[in-house]
Amino acid sequence: MNYGKALRVARAVAGLQQKDLAELSGIDSSHVCLIELGKRNPSVEVLDKICKALKMPKHLLMLLGTEAEDLNISDPKELHRAAESLAFLLFRNAPKPRRQSARRPS
Repeated sequence: MNYGKALRVARAVAGLQQKDLAELSGIDSSHVCLIELGKRNPSVEVLDKICKALKMPKHLLMLLGTEAEDLNISDPKELHRAAESLAFLLFRNAPKPRRQSARRPS
């Protein structure tokens, strides 16, 4: 589980800077930074505060942090696409997920 990645993605989709999230959640900004860098894992209490500030269900944040080795799926990119789509549904003002277009032969 990569909470740092999940937090970076969720924060970006929400359009927040680290300091903004820290203020909204009541968590020290250095702690937010350490989580994003992967140097700290958030406690359940901190996860609750972050999710409340982001207006995001905890299970979605955990999905965003899921790594390919955490699941047995045939295409690891599918997990990323699913997480992006769910995040877009939650944050309607966010840009739509980028789709990889099939290349046409020249």
